[in-house]
Amino acid sequence: MAFREISVNEIREVLRLWLGTPALPAPGSRKIAEHAGVDRKTVRRYVEAAQGGGLKRTDTAAAVNDDLIAAVVDAVRPDRPHGHGAAWEQLVPHEEQITKWVAGDGEQKPLTITKIEVLLARKGCVVPYRTLHRFATERCGFGRKNLTVRVVDGDPGIECQVDFGYLGMLTDPEDGRARKVHALIFTAVYSRHMFVWLTYSQTLVAVIAGCEAAWKFFGGVFAVLIPDNLKPVVNEADPITPRFTDGWLDYSNHVGFITDPARVRSPKDKPRVERTVQYVRGNFWAGERFTSLAQAQEAVVRWCASTAGMRIHGTTCARPLEVFEDFELPVLLPVPAVYDVPIFKDVKVHRDFHAEVARALYSLPQQWIGSTLSVRADTELVKFYHRGTLVKIHPRQPPGGRSTDRDDLPEHKTDYALRDVASLIAKCTSHGPNIGIYAERILDDPLPWTRIRSVYRLQGLVRRYGAERVEQACALSLDLDVVSVTKIASMLERATESTTPDLPKAVGQSSTRFSRDPTEFRSTATTSLSVVDGSTAPSEGRP
Repeated sequence: MAFREISVNEIREVLRLWLGTPALPAPGSRKIAEHAGVDRKTVRRYVEAAQGGGLKRTDTAAAVNDDLIAAVVDAVRPDRPHGHGAAWEQLVPHEEQITKWVAGDGEQKPLTITKIEVLLARKGCVVPYRTLHRFATERCGFGRKNLTVRVVDGDPGIECQVDFGYLGMLTDPEDGRARKVHALIFTAVYSRHMFVWLTYSQTLVAVIAGCEAAWKFFGGVFAVLIPDNLKPVVNEADPITPRFTDGWLDYSNHVGFITDPARVRSPKDKPRVERTVQYVRGNFWAGERFTSLAQAQEAVVRWCASTAGMRIHGTTCARPLEVFEDFELPVLLPVPAVYDVPIFKDVKVHRDFHAEVARALYSLPQQWIGSTLSVRADTELVKFYHRGTLVKIHPRQPPGGRSTDRDDLPEHKTDYALRDVASLIAKCTSHGPNIGIYAERILDDPLPWTRIRSVYRLQGLVRRYGAERVEQACALSLDLDVVSVTKIASMLERATESTTPDLPKAVGQSSTRFSRDPTEFRSTATTSLSVVDGSTAPSEGRP
C-alpha cells in the first residue's frame, strides 16, 4: 500500500474552512474538498482528528496552531516507526540478497529492478515497484549515487570552455555530397557568451581556424582554454599531466593561452559548454536550410550576437553579450597576428639522402640516413629536428618539388646528382688547364649530362696516373684535335703522352717498300717512225 505525504498547509486550510468566518458561514465537506483540492474522506479524517484534539466549531482560526496540527498528523498518518511504511519494512530482511542482485558477480550481470521484483514475489515478498526502487537506491547501491557540486565561475575573461558537437547533414555545393557538419563551440564561463565555428572535419587545421575566428569575434583571447580530449589537441589523456600534440603546443605558445583539458568521460569538467551543444542544435540549426557551409557560418555568427548573446540566460539571469562587454572584454588578452598553420609529422630519411614532407623532397646529411626526424613545415620553411635539436632547414617546396643542399651529398656524387656541368669543369681545371679544356670539349654537347661519365673517367685517370701525365696527354690530344677519353687512357697506359708524334713526310724522304727514285719518273726523247712510200723513217718531235 502506498501513502501520500501529508501537507501542513493542507491541514491548516481544511480546518480553517471548516471553522468558517463571521462573514461566511462554514461550508460543507464537499465545498471544503473542492476548495482545498482533496477528497471528502480526507476532509472528514482531518476534522475528526482535530475534534479529537479539542477543536470545536465555535473556535476561531487562532485555535488551529502547530500543536493541533501535529496531533492531527499523528492521528491520520500511518504508523511508520523508522520513517517508512510496511512495504519498506517487508524488504529489510531481503536487503543482503537485493544488494547482491544489484551489484552482480563475476558470472552474473546486475539485475534490473523489474527482475528483482519478480524474484522477490517468488519468495512471498510482494511490494510496490516504486518502494522497491527507493529501497534499492538508498540501501543497496542501485543507480548513480555520485554527488556533484557547483563550481564558481571564476574571474571574468579567464576561462573559456570548448567542445565539438554534431549538428546535421549539409550538401556540399562543390561536389554535391551530403557531409556531416560539426560545431566547435566556445563558451565564456563568466558571461556565458558564445561563438560557434562550423566545419566538416575535426582536424588540427579546423580547430585552429575556429580559434582564430573566435578571437576575432570576442575581440581578445581568454587566458585558459578548457577543451574536451580532442585528438588534434590531446595526444595522451591524463587527469594530471596530459600530453598535447606538437601542433597545439606550437599554437598555444603563439597565442599565449593555457590549456586545461577536461578528464576523459567527465562532462562535469566543462558543464557550461555541454548544454550549449543542444541549444545550438535546437535553436539555430533545426529547421534551417543552408546552401553552403559559408552561408551557414555567416548565419551562426549573427545568431551568436543577436539571439544567443541577447537572451536572458537561465543561470546568470542576464544577457550574455552585455555581461561580456562590461566585465570580460576589457581584460582579455590581445588578438595575436595571423597564425601560419604548420605541418607536424615524423619522417624517415631514406638511402637517397632525402625525406618526404607534404609530397616534396628535402635533403639531409648522410649521418641521418635511416633515422626518424620530427618536422615542422609552414608556408615558408621546413625544419627537421632530432630529439628537439634543429638539424636542417629548407625553404618550403610545392608538391612534387625538391630542395637539395649539395653539402648533404657525397662530394664525388654531387655534380652527377645535380647535373652541375660548371662545377665538374671547374674541378677538372684545378688539376690542369688542359684537363679543364678537355673536359669542356667533352661536355660540349646539347645534352651535356649524357657525357658526364666520360669526365668522371678522366678524373679517374688523374687519380691513377697523376695530374701531370694526364695534363700532358690532354695537351697532346688537343694539339691533334682528338677528343676521346679512351685515347687518353691508351696514351697513359703506353706512356706515350710525352712523345712527339712524327709528322707526315713527302714521298722519297724515307725508304719504304713502294718508294721510287725520282729518275725513274723522268721522261726521254724517242725516235718515231713514219711510213713513207712503204718504208719506215724516223720522225722528230714524237717519241
